Amino acid sequence: MSMPNIPNISPLITIDRENVINLLLASIALEEIGLAHIINAEGEKIQYILGTLEGSTISPSLDELLQINSSVNNTLSMTIKKELLLDNKLKQVIDLLNNP
Repeated sequence: MSMPNIPNISPLITIDRENVINLLLASIALEEIGLAHIINAEGEKIQYILGTLEGSTISPSLDELLQINSSVNNTLSMTIKKELLLDNKLKQVIDLLNNP
């Protein structure tokens, strides 16, 4: 197997401190929006399986309810972990603001 050829890419990017901080804050905000959508989707999943979401006519078994519960629990657990990482990222950005 041959080794891949990676081109020599050396982009020259100049960005000042204020723009870096703004970009970091924007990235945190976009990740938060993404997590909000995931949480909303999990809520709709529960509503659908319980038949409380418009258009849902399912009559789930106990096993199906337990599977959905486990799935939602796992997804929310991962979401919480991501929230903790974003909180740490935000604290680091705040430190950048406080230490010019």
